[in-house]
Amino acid sequence: MTKKSLDKNKVRGGGDKTAQATERGRAKTNRSKASHRSRSTCPVTFALDLIGDKWSLLIIRDLLFKNKKHYGEFLTSAERISTNILADRLVKLDSAGIISKSANSTNAKQHNYHLTQKGKDLLPLMLEMIQWSAKHDGRIASEDNIIDGAPRKLLKRARTDRDGLLAEILGGLK
Repeated sequence: MTKKSLDKNKVRGGGDKTAQATERGRAKTNRSKASHRSRSTCPVTFALDLIGDKWSLLIIRDLLFKNKKHYGEFLTSAERISTNILADRLVKLDSAGIISKSANSTNAKQHNYHLTQKGKDLLPLMLEMIQWSAKHDGRIASEDNIIDGAPRKLLKRARTDRDGLLAEILGGLK
């Protein structure tokens, strides 16, 4: 190509490959930041946009009820999340402000994940989901524990001392 044809190519948007790649990277970053904006003003849509997939809710469950904090611990859940999905959801939940990631003081290669206040505010919703599932799915009464003998103990406590249960769970989060 001649210098003249290169200049015409740049004017048409061809530019050099580095500039194009940089621009694509910026567009991708802007799309990922914008992905937290809801498609409508409906509060249900807002919640679904942030936490409305199975894997995000299971990560939140594991943080709330199973005291899991590390990447490898999430992989041990019975639902068997794949590594690429787990990595994606951790980034998504972190960028949405639902969880935070911090360095592990004892292992530089490991990170700790914690719920933010925004994430902790999901506890009543998660408890409602557990109660709804127990009401409509007979298999919930199985031995699959969510927390200390749950769901039977958890469900009974949710009915008899909901505020105390919420305070106890939140108090156990660090």
